[in-house]
Amino acid sequence: MRTTTAAVLAALGLTLIIGSRSFAEEAPKTAPAPGGGVEATNTVTATATVVAIDQKTRMVTIKTDDGREVKFKASPEIHNLKQVKKGDHIKVVYTESLALKLHKKGEAEPGAEAAEGLARAKPGEKPAGVAARVVQITATVTAKDDANHTVTLKGPKGRTVTVKVEDPARYDRVKVGDLVEATYTQALGIAVEKPGK
Repeated sequence: MRTTTAAVLAALGLTLIIGSRSFAEEAPKTAPAPGGGVEATNTVTATATVVAIDQKTRMVTIKTDDGREVKFKASPEIHNLKQVKKGDHIKVVYTESLALKLHKKGEAEPGAEAAEGLARAKPGEKPAGVAARVVQITATVTAKDDANHTVTLKGPKGRTVTVKVEDPARYDRVKVGDLVEATYTQALGIAVEKPGK
């Protein structure tokens, strides 16, 4: 899902920043979405242990489950760094999903919008935070290729992309002039926990 999703949305005029993933990755899950569409979700998790921390310089060394050590300087946005101790565990969960919904001509308008949110731990708690980003784009079907089962989508900025529709039943329902609404969601959660949790 990741490569296709990023390529399609980028081609329609959206730039997505997706980090490198050397974490444990679940198999993508596909399910019906509300309104008769389809949704695919992918989740990646990682854990690491704090092996060294210098509160004065804000330098932190962590060791991943596969034995790699990573050093970094904690940014000023991490307000509760004083709560972090050697031996604490860091848990990271990254989730992305793509929901697609077909609209008939006149039911929707081409467009794009994005929203972001951020939540942090309260003062005195172990550092934790959740960041989420939702991007919604509605593109117009401008062409169909019956021989290859592809449709061409035109985004609100005039960029086009051609995508293959694997499900013949879904392909047959798409007509030129229809609109495809794609909602892409990214969420990243990071939490520092005491050992043993």
